[in-house]
Amino acid sequence: MKGVILGLQPRAHLVDITHEIPAGDIRAGAFALAASHGFFPRGTVHVAVVDPGVGSGRRAIAVQTVNYFFVGPDNGVLSLALAREKIKAVHQITNEQLFLHPVSNTFHGRDVFAPVAANLSKGLPLGKVGASIKEFVKLSSPEPQRTANSIKGEIAYIDRFGNAITNIDNTKLASLAEGLREIIFRGKRLCELQPFYQAVPHRKPVAVPVSSGFLELALNGGSAAKKFNLRVGQAVIVRGKPH
Repeated sequence: MKGVILGLQPRAHLVDITHEIPAGDIRAGAFALAASHGFFPRGTVHVAVVDPGVGSGRRAIAVQTVNYFFVGPDNGVLSLALAREKIKAVHQITNEQLFLHPVSNTFHGRDVFAPVAANLSKGLPLGKVGASIKEFVKLSSPEPQRTANSIKGEIAYIDRFGNAITNIDNTKLASLAEGLREIIFRGKRLCELQPFYQAVPHRKPVAVPVSSGFLELALNGGSAAKKFNLRVGQAVIVRGKPH
């Protein structure tokens, strides 16, 4: 993919967000893109390829927002990032003149998405990639539930360290009652909210508001996912507990 992009646009600056998404895990790819895309300069073309449906009838799309372009399969991998953006236009990628030929049925990242992204970075109008469409696939993204003194969310992503990142926004935590804030998992108290990992002893669980912008469940010096058998979609409750 990098070779194709540089062949078409030698001035491109290529930046890897990650190559550590579990194979075929569309939601993990979507989360990684949503957590990172906003740090790039305006005009950046983001290419996300987690594509278990490659070669099938799933659509390929290119999206222009106020700040960026996004290119990838229409399977939801772009949707969490797009939910944070003001969308200007969505087009299905069908202009085969832009593709690398012959097009492989197993590597659209190289043969479809990379050349389209390179051409967009060179100033190709979005309408040239194909027809405008109204809808695209969106992953379900439930909002955390608030009560007077708690926030109930869920695990959205587990990283390679075994940390479980939830969908609970860091900015919402301050609204809980002053005092200790504890994490309830599977109906039991798991740990307390702390500002950093080593605020607890080695191999003890901790909840930390991390750089992704969301609350994370971690194990100081280990894998919380392995120790507590954490899975994406499991419920997590943050509860204010006065001193």
